[in-house]
Amino acid sequence: KFKKNLWELANPNNFLNITNMIIPYGVILTIITISIGITWGLFFTPEDYRQGSAVKIIFIHVPSAFLAINIYFLMFIASIIWLIRRHHVSLIAAKVAAPIGFVMTLLAIFTGAVWGKPIWGTYWAWDPRLTSFSILLMFYLGYLSIWQTMKFNEKTADLSSWLCIIGSIFAVLSRYAVFFWNQGLHQGASLSLDKEENIDNVFYFPLLFCLAGFVFLFLTLLLFKIRTEIQKRRIITLLNASDV
Repeated sequence: KFKKNLWELANPNNFLNITNMIIPYGVILTIITISIGITWGLFFTPEDYRQGSAVKIIFIHVPSAFLAINIYFLMFIASIIWLIRRHHVSLIAAKVAAPIGFVMTLLAIFTGAVWGKPIWGTYWAWDPRLTSFSILLMFYLGYLSIWQTMKFNEKTADLSSWLCIIGSIFAVLSRYAVFFWNQGLHQGASLSLDKEENIDNVFYFPLLFCLAGFVFLFLTLLLFKIRTEIQKRRIITLLNASDV
């Protein structure tokens, strides 16, 4: 039954009806969680004994890096669904998620550079994770360029999907680079299933709120942008039909 209901979202009409009810809740959850996380993290946590106040960049850097990688995974899954099932909603989901992922990747790189200067003594180093992240940014840019320079048709959709699938390799590297290579300036995971690897609880709990807030923000924007794209496609179809 769950599988059947999930595939019903591939129908644009069903998707519009369902998301019309979901989006307002997404906005509310986004505002609540981000407000709590950012306020708690910036104003009610102490300075780190080694990093000082610079550590508070973590409340922006970690959520943006988390989304940069996982948005690409979502695009990867949506692209596979498009190539196999030819569901237009999945294609649109990948298309509209890309600009958000691109911005999150830029934000992660920028905040990482600001954080790295006082800790590493430099804004940038060719660390394995940083390098794979910069390549991931290029794949985001390439994906966006395809949709900006080519018409919305199945040929463009297939090309963008294959590019996304190839780029997913670097999304994996961005996530697990610190495990593939033992050397590197970048620290280990801030959040882990292993409690011993997590940051101190004084930073851990507000970071969870920030992470949840960024996820709710992305999902809300994603649903809204998919709705907008579906309606845009319908208007273009109607205009083309009226010209015939």
